[in-house]
Amino acid sequence: MSRYTGPKCKLCRREGMKLFLKGQRCETVKCAIAKRAHPPGEHPWSRKKRSEYGVQLREKQKAKRIYGLFERPFRRLFAEAARTKGNTGVTLIQLLERRLDNVLYLCGYAHSRSHARQLIGHGHVRVNGRRTKSPGFRLRPNDVFQVMGEDLRKKLEAVIEGNKHRDVPSWLQAEPAEVKGTMMSVPKRDEAAIDLQEQLIVEFCSK
Repeated sequence: MSRYTGPKCKLCRREGMKLFLKGQRCETVKCAIAKRAHPPGEHPWSRKKRSEYGVQLREKQKAKRIYGLFERPFRRLFAEAARTKGNTGVTLIQLLERRLDNVLYLCGYAHSRSHARQLIGHGHVRVNGRRTKSPGFRLRPNDVFQVMGEDLRKKLEAVIEGNKHRDVPSWLQAEPAEVKGTMMSVPKRDEAAIDLQEQLIVEFCSK
């Protein structure tokens, strides 16, 4: 499983917003956006206004970086959304939101989505009683997921406590005491807690 190993704060600065790639650090004054709210690189303010293509590209890159996907998996997901009946952009957001790593993060069981991917990749998470090592595992309504191992669950208590201020989406049911949760329904577009303009992504990927 490939992953991005470069400086994560530069990704947030490039997109001009907090992507919450470093967990609770992003909510403190140490956040790179709070300290240097400009794009990385030399002479960031001298760059010209973005074209329509550039705006669409940045929106697609933002989605990839929020959910931790590379180009090829993202394109496959978009192709699946395009084949599905209904609004392609909304379907794409729903497919991304239903990823197992994203669901663990939303329930507050991980600092970030990358932390959730690590837990899954090490085989600590089970869905409906079966172990899965795929961070992109797509949950369905009534699927039950849980972090296994008493020692690990105790280590995650501090993480869960630190994330108590975050609201769990209505389409998820979390049981922090057992580091367990259930996907109650497919998320609606307005239930996705992300700042994305999916129509720009559809326009870019449809070219």
